[in-house]
Parts: sequence; structure tokens; C-alpha cells
Amino acid sequence: MASMTSLHAFCASRGDVAKSCRNCGAREFNVCQALDAVQQEKLLALASRLPLAKRDRLFSAGDPARYVYNLTEGMVCLSRSLPDGRRQILGFLLPGDFIGFEADDIHRRDAEALTEAKVCRFERAAFDGFLRDNPDVALRLLQMASGDLEQAARHEVLLGRKTAVERLATFLLDLRDRSGARHLRTHPLALPMTRGEIADYTGLTIETVSRTLRRLKADEVIELVGTGAVRVLDDDRLERLSGST
Repeated sequence: MASMTSLHAFCASRGDVAKSCRNCGAREFNVCQALDAVQQEKLLALASRLPLAKRDRLFSAGDPARYVYNLTEGMVCLSRSLPDGRRQILGFLLPGDFIGFEADDIHRRDAEALTEAKVCRFERAAFDGFLRDNPDVALRLLQMASGDLEQAARHEVLLGRKTAVERLATFLLDLRDRSGARHLRTHPLALPMTRGEIADYTGLTIETVSRTLRRLKADEVIELVGTGAVRVLDDDRLERLSGST
């Protein structure tokens, strides 16, 4: 096994990528969690650090899927365009989420940064080779994918079975709980997405989203902090309104 001295020397040669890896606040939640010192060195050799400005596209549907990405800072929106031109938001990704794995060589979704963000980028073929050589890391990625499937199932229920109030309450609770689990600030809870993007995620109209948020505010369940954050004032009531209890 490589010594920690050799690992530190290697990291120093990698500049900001290595420094970001050592100081990464998302390591507790992402695929790197399972890495020992030797695996870290090998994976680091494959990584490049990619900063994203707000509203930068990481990739678009139809782009070649040459890379996979580990989100380490910021929030990214996954979406797809429907045949009639409408947009469906599939999820809001947080630090620790892995992005870009496809069943074939083409991206099927759009990935857009909602805030300034940073990702670690890996060439797909090289990363696939790393997973073949490190099945414990592949298992960690499979566990993360299972969590993604659970999230998708909850989203399906939200779209198909819930009222407008239940959908907004569920959306706020889910984002708050996931943000809290990643040690992100939740009081107030940042909402960097537009009202239109909340509508496209919850299957509502922009007018319904705005009206429902105002209703929750008037009922003193939440407090709107400008247009980009919300403070939950009554956790128990929001839980009841979500229809989950």
C-alpha cells in the first residue's frame, strides 16, 4: 500500500484538484467515501476539477456521454424536454450526487447549474475501468443509485397522487431533509430555482406554485425570505400538509 507521504506528494503535484479532494465537504456522501489511500490516489489521477457558473450547462440531451461527474459544491437541475415542448424537472441535485451515467453513449437529460457549482469530472471509459478494478467503489455507486430510484419513486407519487398543497409541502420537506443530511444550511432553506422550475418539478402551474406558497405564508407555516429562500416555521403542520403522515 502506498504511504501517506507518497499520497501527499502526489496530491501536491495535482494542484487545485488534489487540494479540493482533501478539503472536499462532499466526501462523506459521495462515491469517494469508500476509498482508501491507494484508491484515492488512483481516482485522483483520473479527475479534473470543473467550475460552473450559475446557469451553465453541464451537458444537454443528445450530447455524447463521454464523462461522468461528481457534484461537490452547489446545486444542479436535471430536466428533459417533452414532445410538446414542455419541460419536466426530474430532480435537484446536491453535493455528493453523481451525474452523467447513461445506459448508452448519449445523454438523455439536461443538467444545468442553478448556482455556482463545482464538479469532479471523469472520462467515462477510464472511470468504468476504475470500477472494474475496485468493486467496493462500484457497490457504493450502486447504493447511491438505489437512493436515486427511491427519490424517483417519491417524485412519481408527488406528481400522480397529491394536491397542490401536498406537492409544495412535500417538495420543501424533501429538499430540507436532503440538504440537512448533506450538512447544508436549512434555516432558511435556499431555493435557487425559479418558481417556474418548482412548477415543472411539481407538475403545477407557476400561478399555482406562487399562490400556494403565499397560502403557506399566510397560515404561518413558512416564511418567504426574498424570492430565493424559505424558513419553515411549523414543522409539524408542514408534515401534515404533505400528506405523508
